[in-house]
Amino acid sequence: MNNGKTAVEFRNKLIKWWKFYGRKFPWRETEDPYKILVAEVLLHRTRAEQVVPVYSAFISEFPDIFSLAKSSKDKVMKLIYPLGLRWRAELLYEMAIEIMRRGGRIKADKNWLCSLPGVSDYIASAVMSFAFNKPEPILDTNTVRIIGRLTGMRVRDSSRRSRKFREIYLYLMDRKTPRVFNMAMIDLGALVCRARTPLCDRCPLKNWCAYTCTSCL
Repeated sequence: MNNGKTAVEFRNKLIKWWKFYGRKFPWRETEDPYKILVAEVLLHRTRAEQVVPVYSAFISEFPDIFSLAKSSKDKVMKLIYPLGLRWRAELLYEMAIEIMRRGGRIKADKNWLCSLPGVSDYIASAVMSFAFNKPEPILDTNTVRIIGRLTGMRVRDSSRRSRKFREIYLYLMDRKTPRVFNMAMIDLGALVCRARTPLCDRCPLKNWCAYTCTSCL
């Protein structure tokens, strides 16, 4: 990708594919930063399909920060017990308490988000993108795999924290609709650009890709 026109074509192809094939999840139907923050905590190390019923029950019981903060850790634990990882219940409760202490409003500020109990750079980036539509790269296992295959760069565990991967992602990103772009990248990695059995013949980005899978030979 050596010019702006190519990058625009890349984005258009990706987003066009996503509008047809993108996955539907309840947390994608809102831009409420509280609900997106809850979803991102629940999604940690857990398949999205498993999270759906727990997320729906959680939001029904705790529709806002105030209702979560005035509850108890035990009640939160009972709701998310099916997902395991006990620390998530404590984290969600402590986050709610801290947000209420700060005035009860989640700010569109990455540093502010990262200062909340247990909020990682990834979770903060996700909230910035999905709630506030900010051009924040979402570097996870799926998206770094895509970038690695597009460019021919080797992907390591540290790639999610790589400045180079971040710079490439920012170059590719649609600055007008970063929220949609990030969801499209995540879904492409989950559905097409898979780790072991990539579906290269179905990929909307194959004309830009440096990767050659065995099924393409």
